[in-house]
Amino acid sequence: MEFYIEKYVAYLKNVKKSSDNTVASYKRDLLKLNNYFKGSGQNDIRSINETNLNSYVLYIEKQGMSMATVSRNIASIKSFFTYLVKEGVISSDPSENIKPPKIEKKVPDVLTISEVNKLLAQPGDNTPKEIRDKAMLELLYATGIRVTELVTLKITDVNLKMGFIECHDSNKSRIIPMEETAQRALGAYITEVRGDMCKDSDYLFSNCKGSPMTRQGFWKIIKYYAAKAGIDKDITPHMIRHSFASHLINNGADLKAVQEMLGHVDISTTQIYLSSKQSRLKEEYRKAHPRA
Repeated sequence: MEFYIEKYVAYLKNVKKSSDNTVASYKRDLLKLNNYFKGSGQNDIRSINETNLNSYVLYIEKQGMSMATVSRNIASIKSFFTYLVKEGVISSDPSENIKPPKIEKKVPDVLTISEVNKLLAQPGDNTPKEIRDKAMLELLYATGIRVTELVTLKITDVNLKMGFIECHDSNKSRIIPMEETAQRALGAYITEVRGDMCKDSDYLFSNCKGSPMTRQGFWKIIKYYAAKAGIDKDITPHMIRHSFASHLINNGADLKAVQEMLGHVDISTTQIYLSSKQSRLKEEYRKAHPRA
């Protein structure tokens, strides 16, 4: 099975142009599948049937995996076997009737506007690091991009004059506007300190040693300023992305426009943010209606 997994991974990279994170997740899931069948002495991929796969799903559920992780594993398996049928390795798809567990979509944790303002107010303008940190935090909240997209932005992806960035995700790109506060913070960083911090790098942001900023490095920056602001929440870069989307929709932004800015393929992913708006409206109704 390992041979076909490697071929499938190459297909994801070279043909489907899937993101590095997607490829890594699928490969990890499929190697777990391979180890399971290898341990039971079932080495021929052509002998795997629906009963075998159902047994595997039951096995990973008993390992204490979350329903979301189980669903992702099933998606990896189904995609893999679809590929094998397409390539003529197997004649029928044993995963065809395997159904992922139903996952109740919960409203993402977000920061209040007050908390966002407190967080963004923490970096000063006294040192190059503070100026860089302010630019990164302002840009993240202004655009809602993913942390991976933030740390891989190039200087050529920024158009300060027109007030937008071009964000690249796998083989796709999208244009995202940024508001004036973020433009000013980013402009100050680029004109005042980036030349010394990034040296010859094409990347927009770097760490204090001049190497490209990492996801882990930026995570620590957020934790530091959250503690400094006295915000008692486990703030993550993705929470700021959620806050960006939730605040836009709560203030009347078009759902389709928010979907495009976030880079969601399916609008149903974006619709989860409507729940927070509905909850807020219900609360306002309860407080204001004389019979509520």
